[in-house]
Amino acid sequence: MRLPIPSVPDTLGIVNFQDTTLPPSLELHQTASSDGRSSRWQTHREERRRELIKQARRAVHALGSDASMEDIASAAGTSKSVFYRYFGDKAGLQQAVGEVVLSQMQHRIQEAAQSAVTPREGLLAMVSAYLQMADTSPNVYTFVTSYAPADQAGTAHPAAAGGPLGHFFDAIADMIAKPMRSHLGDVGEAVIGYWPKAAIGLVRNAGEQWLSTPDTPAKPTQETMARQITAWLCVGIVPELTPASPTTKLSAKEGQ
Repeated sequence: MRLPIPSVPDTLGIVNFQDTTLPPSLELHQTASSDGRSSRWQTHREERRRELIKQARRAVHALGSDASMEDIASAAGTSKSVFYRYFGDKAGLQQAVGEVVLSQMQHRIQEAAQSAVTPREGLLAMVSAYLQMADTSPNVYTFVTSYAPADQAGTAHPAAAGGPLGHFFDAIADMIAKPMRSHLGDVGEAVIGYWPKAAIGLVRNAGEQWLSTPDTPAKPTQETMARQITAWLCVGIVPELTPASPTTKLSAKEGQ
């Protein structure tokens, strides 16, 4: 008698065919987990970058504006490869530090200008705030203002430079132009188009020369320098060239 051949389930097909489709709930869970890890990693990188910028500022303040990446990394207690990983090169670090420092300076200058009543008072307030912030750490100021993008190297006018430095001076020029436009009206529009940028050049160059001047009795105080620069902006050097009484010269400087 021929025995019947028992049938068996096709288990081989089940083993060889691997369905990679996950249940929707599991797919959502894995996507959310992946997004969460990515978000945490991004947050960690941003926090680490901010900390490195803060440490670089401290190092430059102590070591000088010409400190190397190795010097900065050593002062920060890490390796220079970490700084290269986050900023690419020294120019990238200068740009990153500049974004923070110049943003703080811009905010401080804007606050000072808002408290002024007249355009001249506004200029004096902004020049004073600029000198005060730069004088807080000349090393850091020089470190961030000496940066220039590769395609902008050798730019003649400081306000024409790219990156955060160019944006900073553009913003300050706009701050200067606003009260002057309000004071002069439409008749001064042609002048306003050029004067703020020219003023920026005067303030920056005079301010940086003042910063680099050794501290001696002959060096003007911060307040005296701010008033002198403001007088140059408003009335030029005519009072210095024209014979006049000391009272007249003092009035020109103080804006009385």
